[in-house]
Amino acid sequence: MSHRVVTFGEVMLRLKPPGFERFLQSPVLEATFGGGEANVASSLARFGLDVSFVSVLPPGPIADVCIAHLRGVGIDTANIVRAGNRMGIYFLEAGANQRPSVVIYDRDHSALADAEPDVLEWRSILQGAAWFHVTGITLALSSNAAQMAIQAAQIAREMGVTVSCDYNFRKNLWRYGKKAPEVMAQLLPYVDVGMANEEDCQKALGIELESTDLMTEVERGDVNASKYEALCARVLAAFPGLRYQAITLRTSCSATTNVWRACLSDRHNFLLSRDYLVSDIVDRVGTGDAFAAGLIFGLSTGMDLAETLEFAVAASCLKHSIPGDFNLCSLEEVKRLASGESSGRVQR
Repeated sequence: MSHRVVTFGEVMLRLKPPGFERFLQSPVLEATFGGGEANVASSLARFGLDVSFVSVLPPGPIADVCIAHLRGVGIDTANIVRAGNRMGIYFLEAGANQRPSVVIYDRDHSALADAEPDVLEWRSILQGAAWFHVTGITLALSSNAAQMAIQAAQIAREMGVTVSCDYNFRKNLWRYGKKAPEVMAQLLPYVDVGMANEEDCQKALGIELESTDLMTEVERGDVNASKYEALCARVLAAFPGLRYQAITLRTSCSATTNVWRACLSDRHNFLLSRDYLVSDIVDRVGTGDAFAAGLIFGLSTGMDLAETLEFAVAASCLKHSIPGDFNLCSLEEVKRLASGESSGRVQR
């Protein structure tokens, strides 16, 4: 059985002050690369799957280095189109204790945002693929990027390819005159596996529970499993084509101490994972993508529902300890944590 996965989205140059410094506290910015769908591709490549990342990047040396970096972690980049004038950038200031992290985007008129929808030949790209993954971030970039993502999902569904979407609401990106729910509603009929946090369901899809503020409850550590079961059920009812809905639950005690868990529904069963107290967080960017990759890996390789959920939560838990966007953890490391080996003892 083919496990080839195709992900589609924008990969960016990531610029970050060293450690927990403020922006330009010292005249140094660490330059790496990252972006939701590329992060997922990186994890899946490390887990041993055949994974292709699809995007549009401009000609030039920075994008050349980016592509070389993607190849270096095992991602197939043959379907990256070289066109456009600029690469997206984001600036990250890592928070600590009660000071939150800050992200500033500089991605207007990026190569992907300005690309014409017909620049990618989706039937050829998806030939032989088993899975296609995209996020709501791509749909937020521009009308053209949204059209590409929706077209890709529609063709994938026609070709029998499983489609997943991390709803990933980003309020600072939805600026081209459309509201997130109206655009996401065009994509969701072609999606098999939905992924989100409580905010994504409400802001990206416009689906929430009456008389409750889930975001506030999560922030204060009051996670009522029955409410998340109801939220999953409401999303699944709104989009009958969905087979699975996963929701991650993050209790932020501070910027550097979180409690991390998730739930998953397949319309017949609702599962809540174990929780992890994650203290001394190194980098929380990309943790949702690590969860998405774990979910894709489990579902595409035949793990049962409970094993899949625990694997995904363990993968994302480990990402909190890795600097950068990519989750540089091996399959065995994730399996060990998912099986209960969480002491952090030195491996000799």
